[in-house]
Amino acid sequence: MKLLRVGEPGQECPALLDNQGQLRDLSSLIPDIAGPVLSDAALADLAARVQGADLPVVDPATRIGPCVGNVGKFVCVGLNFSDHAAEAGAPIPSEPILFMKATSAICGPNDTVLIPRGATKTDWEVELGVIIGTEARYLSEAEALDHVAGYCVVNDLSERAFQMEREGQWVKGKSADTFGPIGPWLVTRDEIPDPQALHMWLDVDGQRRQDGSSGTMIFGVAHLVAYISQFMSLQPGDVIATGTPPGVGMGQKPPVFLKPGQTMRLGIAGLGEQRQITAQG
Repeated sequence: MKLLRVGEPGQECPALLDNQGQLRDLSSLIPDIAGPVLSDAALADLAARVQGADLPVVDPATRIGPCVGNVGKFVCVGLNFSDHAAEAGAPIPSEPILFMKATSAICGPNDTVLIPRGATKTDWEVELGVIIGTEARYLSEAEALDHVAGYCVVNDLSERAFQMEREGQWVKGKSADTFGPIGPWLVTRDEIPDPQALHMWLDVDGQRRQDGSSGTMIFGVAHLVAYISQFMSLQPGDVIATGTPPGVGMGQKPPVFLKPGQTMRLGIAGLGEQRQITAQG
């Protein structure tokens, strides 16, 4: 299934993208795409109830919100693509590099991205998002994917000056409002048999900047979920952003960063596309 949330910020309703490409309102079946709804059993029940149900069509002009609600943790992985590490001139990490992104950064996939006040090096990063479906702690790698509800597109926007030049951890360069577009859809795990074989891309003003594959991840999805669960429990609705392929603005020669009025388009095979226009915050 391709699940999403539609409506104005803070008032999103659950919806489904059907096989004909129409949006269908799921409000009569579930309260939200969040929490207990994300377990395998709940998703299987939803899939069965959707069959034959006369679900209202959603106006295609309706805003699409973040594809999962009530996100408790937004965990990110740095330098997790071998070709991106080479681009950055960084050594291959021996273990996943983890940092957190504030959940207040989360926004819809097509919402305006606001460049923070004082920012000088705002950058883009297309990433594969992993959405947790059931509580996970101290998992083995073999168990890990059983705790994944599905996958989505993430744009892990970054203000590099705040991240690299203002001391401390990366979180301050990653957490501005609108720096976490997720969606358009949560695509359930059964529709993505191999998360390590997905084409990923990002354009800025029509120019292809990132063109890569999840196959060049240093640490794959199963490894990441198991690894993170050794340090913290993962709860339904938590989002893991798994790293970015090469082509970020910081890696261009010379570096290129976002300015107000630019358009980003990005997508991952099978997971849909995002489109954002930048503006001054």
